[in-house]
Formats: sequence, structure tokens, C-alpha cells
Amino acid sequence: MLVLTKRIFKAGWRNFSRDGGQNMATIFILVMVISAITSLFLFKQASQFLISSIQEKVDISVYFKYGASEDDILNIKNEIAGISEVKEVTYVSTEEAFKNFTERHKDSQILMESLDEVGTNPFLASLSIKASEASQYQAVADFLENSKFDSIVEKVDYYQRKPIIERIFSLTSNLNKAGILFSIVLAIFAMLIVFNTVRLAIYSSKEEIKIQRLVGASNWFIRGPFLVQGAVSGIFATLISLSFSVLVCWIFSPKLEILFPGLNLFKFFIADFWLILLIQLFAGLGVGLISSLIAVRRYLKV
Repeated sequence: MLVLTKRIFKAGWRNFSRDGGQNMATIFILVMVISAITSLFLFKQASQFLISSIQEKVDISVYFKYGASEDDILNIKNEIAGISEVKEVTYVSTEEAFKNFTERHKDSQILMESLDEVGTNPFLASLSIKASEASQYQAVADFLENSKFDSIVEKVDYYQRKPIIERIFSLTSNLNKAGILFSIVLAIFAMLIVFNTVRLAIYSSKEEIKIQRLVGASNWFIRGPFLVQGAVSGIFATLISLSFSVLVCWIFSPKLEILFPGLNLFKFFIADFWLILLIQLFAGLGVGLISSLIAVRRYLKV
């Protein structure tokens, strides 16, 4: 059995070497497929990091009318904090709002002079509210509009921010869907290329196959080399794609981290190296073997 397996692998490698040009095209397409799938995996990891960062910054604010008592505002804060959709509620007093504004714009002489001309603190007390999901802000806004404290609420800025909040959270979802579709299209294209490569190899080996039949070779011995040929293409494509992925992550990670502090693709890649390798092997071998198997079953009758 061991000798038979060794001969099958040797014959498969011979087929692969003989059809060099066609196999190079096959490997190129497989590399694109595996790279697309790897990119999709890394994009998912990166998008989860970015979404978490964005969620920490996205909030809605409730501003209260002048004269609203701090006790009433803190009662509203406690009620909002009890809503299951709410992650965090922060109270900002008029004094704190004034202090934050002056610290943030201390270098703007025009704004500072405008504040001096007003003479009084123009800022309203507010609550900054963070929800767990973008879709949950609507429920929080509805609660505030229908609460018993509606008379002291000046405004809720959710409706001004709603388009931005929804756009941020839908962008990643759309990009993920596009990536999946692109990977599927590439995988189908790669399967057609591998299928055609094995079909041509079968036709070019017709005389050899006839001789094998005459001497009583088993079905597995005749079919096996063509499956090995597809598998070898998948393995080579995986190794090339793995090297390419490491290089790209290593080069572009510092540049991405400048734009998105804390986002390091190379660290993501190294942390999930073995999982990525398994995904790439599964994709490369899967496409190569399945395409070869379909071609063998269709064109090689033994």
C-alpha cells in the first residue's frame, strides 16, 4: 500500500511538472482566491476592532432646559441606566460643560472673547448616553420623548446624528458581504481553471492510461495522480499566499496604525497564524481537490 501511494504521488508530481504553464495559471488564480479569503478574515478582525473603537465614541446627548434641577436630571440618568440597551450614561453639568469647552478651545481667541461677551454660562446640563448597538439608540430616544421628564428636556441630538450612526454601522456589514461575494466568484473561477487543467492532463495522458488499464492497474492508481496534481497546485498556492499575506501585513501595518491607532494587522496575523494557515490550506486544497475530483469523475472512465 505504501509503495502504491508513493507511486501515485510520484505520478501526480510528474503530471504537475509536465503541465507547467497551465499549472502556473491555476496557482495564480488559487493565490487570488486564498488571498481574498485571508483578506476577508483579517478585515473581519480589523472591522471588529474599529467597530469597538467607534462604539466607544458614538453616543447621543440629552440636553436639559435652564432651571432643570440636578435631582431630576440624576433621576432620569438612573432610569436610563436601567434600560437593557444602554451601556453607559454620563452626567455633564453646566459648569463641567463650560470647563470642557474652554479647555478644548482655549487657543481660539474669537471663541473665548465671545464667551466673555455673553457674560453667563450658556451651556446646558446634559446626559451622554452610549448604547450597545446602533439600532438601540432609537429605543433610547423614544423613551426620552415619552418619559414623564419630557417637560425639562430641551432636545435629544439623536435625530441629527442618526444618519451618521447608521452609516458607520452599515459600512462594515456591506464590505463584509462584498468580500464574501468576491471570494465566491473567485473560488468558482479557480475551480473552472483547475477543472480545465486536469481535463487537459487526462486527454494528454490517454495513451498512458490505456497501457495502465491493459496491465491491470487499479482505478485508484489511474485516478490518484490527477487528484494529487490538483492538491499540489493548492499547496503551492497556499505557501505563496501565506508568504504574500505576511509581507503585506508587515509592510502596511505601520501605515494603518497611523490612521487607526491600535490597529495592527501584523499582530492580528501572528496571533491567528495557525488558524489562518488552516483556512488557507482548507481553501487551497479544497478548491484543488474538489475541482480535480469532478474532472476525473467526468472525463476519466475506468
